[in-house]
Amino acid sequence: MRIFYISLSIILLSTAQVKSQSHLPSSPDPDVKIIKFYPNPAISVITFDFQKALDKTYSFQIFNFLGKKVYEAPAVDQKTLINLADYFRGIYIFQLKDQSGKVVETGKFQVAK
Repeated sequence: MRIFYISLSIILLSTAQVKSQSHLPSSPDPDVKIIKFYPNPAISVITFDFQKALDKTYSFQIFNFLGKKVYEAPAVDQKTLINLADYFRGIYIFQLKDQSGKVVETGKFQVAK
């Protein structure tokens, strides 16, 4: 009988958690990416593809792992190729910002030479 009560309480608690999570306000899907980039890790060049519905007023920036800005494009195109000849081996962070400076998307890629 005791196992029955324990099982019943576990079921009730898990059902209550599912119901409480279903009332959360809907937010944009964080898995939908505006930027697709390849190859990763990159050796000599990296390509950034931006969604077709992208606002042309967005700016695109790349920072090294120490936070120093190494690339900036004040207006983005549909496809951007970046030559990595002057980049050192390591991790780089990119940011896509709107006109007000709010970060729309961020990510990281690796340069492997």
